Amino acid sequence: MAVTSMTGFARSDGASGANRWSWEVKTVNGKGLDIRVRLPPGFDALEAQARSAAAAAFARGSCQVGLTVKREVSAATVRVNQAVLDAVLEAMAQASKRIDAAAPRLDGLFAIKGVLETDEPEETEAERAVLHAEVLVGLQTALEACVAMRVAEGEALARVLHQRIDEIEALRLAAEANPARQPAAIRDKLAQQVKVLTEAAPALDPDRLHQEAILLAAKADIREELDRLHAHVAAARDLLAKGGAIGRRLDFLSQEFNREVNTLCSKANDVSLTSTGLSLKAVVEQFREQVQNIE
Repeated sequence: MAVTSMTGFARSDGASGANRWSWEVKTVNGKGLDIRVRLPPGFDALEAQARSAAAAAFARGSCQVGLTVKREVSAATVRVNQAVLDAVLEAMAQASKRIDAAAPRLDGLFAIKGVLETDEPEETEAERAVLHAEVLVGLQTALEACVAMRVAEGEALARVLHQRIDEIEALRLAAEANPARQPAAIRDKLAQQVKVLTEAAPALDPDRLHQEAILLAAKADIREELDRLHAHVAAARDLLAKGGAIGRRLDFLSQEFNREVNTLCSKANDVSLTSTGLSLKAVVEQFREQVQNIE
């Protein structure tokens, strides 16, 4: 399976009868899967299907799904309600027998409510069912396009993560080969420290100092941290090879990387080893930042 990003965008347009519709699908980083659907009036029945389709397409991320629909209304048909017009004319004829008034004008007659009627074409249930079906097909097209974009970005992120992992392994090897962590170097440095202490305070117990030196030497050993870093590098490479929804596990590994590097830096007994540890810390942070984009 491919490594997938959580960032993507896609748009799908179409038409059905007098309706033109457009889907927009946008996804960004998120701790879990959060789906928000925005539909125009009259399309609320599609919300459950839209959510289900988005949940099937994405495993993680904040997802916004929006639909817009525009209906091209045909020209309305205007007709005269003859019955109402006849009733109005009859009423006027009766009134004219008692009131001397000018004859009614045509525009005045048409202005009377009910004389003119307009008929606008209404959408049938069958037409609405076809529209909903075609709109859902368009949603699937948009979702597939968004998934394709997430996969393409995921491939680019995977290459970056492989580079960061290679850098971590190279720095780990550099720390392992650092002369400052060799037993002889540690022994000489501790011997110098013990010498300074005994010269400053001759009453100190040499046996006690010897025991403390052994403890310090043990604490300065970074063998365990180096081994764990090596194991984490192997685990990260294995996850990237498998692909799929690996973002959470990679995020956990980035935390483990950081923990081991912090311990390595605290144990470092030489400036050069500390420098390597700080470089490791910077690369691990870069690794962690990129992992936040992985599904």
